[in-house]
Amino acid sequence: MIRALLILCLLAVAAPAHAQAPEAHSPQTPAGAISTRDDRATDLAILARISSILAQVPQFDGVRVQVDAGIVTLEGEVAEQQTVDRLQTLLARVEGVVAIQNGVILSTDLGTRLETVRDRAQSRLTQLVAGLPFMALGLGVGALIVLAGGWLSRRQRTLSGIAPNPFIAGFLAQTIRLVAWIVALVVALDLMGARALLGTLLGAAGIFGLSLSFAARDTIEGVVATMLLSLRQPFNPNDLIEVNGLRGRVIRLTSRGTTLLTLDGNHIRIPNQIIYKAVLTNYTRNPERRFMVDLTIDPTADLGRARDVVLKSLKGMTFVLDRPEPVAWLDASGPEHVVIRAGGWVSQDGTDFDLARGEAFRLLRHALDAKGYLLPEPVHRIRIEDSQAEQSRPAPARPADSRLSDAASDAAFEEMVERGRIDDGRDLLSPTPRS
Repeated sequence: MIRALLILCLLAVAAPAHAQAPEAHSPQTPAGAISTRDDRATDLAILARISSILAQVPQFDGVRVQVDAGIVTLEGEVAEQQTVDRLQTLLARVEGVVAIQNGVILSTDLGTRLETVRDRAQSRLTQLVAGLPFMALGLGVGALIVLAGGWLSRRQRTLSGIAPNPFIAGFLAQTIRLVAWIVALVVALDLMGARALLGTLLGAAGIFGLSLSFAARDTIEGVVATMLLSLRQPFNPNDLIEVNGLRGRVIRLTSRGTTLLTLDGNHIRIPNQIIYKAVLTNYTRNPERRFMVDLTIDPTADLGRARDVVLKSLKGMTFVLDRPEPVAWLDASGPEHVVIRAGGWVSQDGTDFDLARGEAFRLLRHALDAKGYLLPEPVHRIRIEDSQAEQSRPAPARPADSRLSDAASDAAFEEMVERGRIDDGRDLLSPTPRS
């Protein structure tokens, strides 16, 4: 197995060299029709023309040429393979040449090869010296463009006027700096005459950007989600939202995620890409919110009057809004009981929704119980005829208190949310709710 791999490697190395070495006995046929005229004068004319051409090019000094019947035979040595290819192409253009037998080989003389390398190095050094003014000009123009981009990216007041959100303003500043560097690089390389290098760099940058987009897909998705959330602002500080079953008050929105304070006092940080793609419920965006309570009543009672009692009780509650009006309807859940679904609207500005719903449920049950509409409880009573038992019998329970409890919002919880909103420059939410 190892020998086979070694043989394949040797063949792969030898194949390019074999392809570059010209075949000495395979004639190269120029394009065009072959003339029917064949004489010594034509061969001498071809030989004279080729000799004069070879005499003008120093790289062809070691080449000897013979012409017979329009077939050109070349012999000698040259220093580079490029010279062989150039000679082949040049002689094929001479009129009257029927074929070319190229016997020119590469020189093995070390001095000749080193002299060629020296001449090539001198030529490139001359080109470099001649291009120094253009290099200085390109570097100067590129530096000016970079400085201008940096100055513009530091104009915080101007960027804040264009993009009030701090994340968008910072992203815009980074974009300006990046664009300035790219424009400076393109202009500098163009002034230096290095367009080939420019194309190589742009191609490499494209490949690098494509590979980076696959490797950092989650990071890029998070940045895009943060940008869109910063622009759209679907929630404000202290808004009560629910995302994927997680409910809490919004503390802050940063470039890494959104922090919530749950109603139990726990901090939750949710990645922005999850918030952007998930179904988000904002309970605070609309100040008016309707609560719903279910009340089970006796199916043998007057259902219409029971419903009127519920509506009257809802309208008498101070925290229930008059507009939209409270609603109540009957839901036949089974033959043994009937459910009244009652709902009323409250303003969340100063009223806690959960407290208001609980208080409404208590007051409605009290009102229905006072009228005898509630479902009788399955209680078995045992009466003991004993004077001592009569004296120790507990007093009957009094009706539930119908006074209104406090349904105002929890000020202590609001203070907890505000303490979590530390102004460290990373919060991307607007400080005040939008109208």
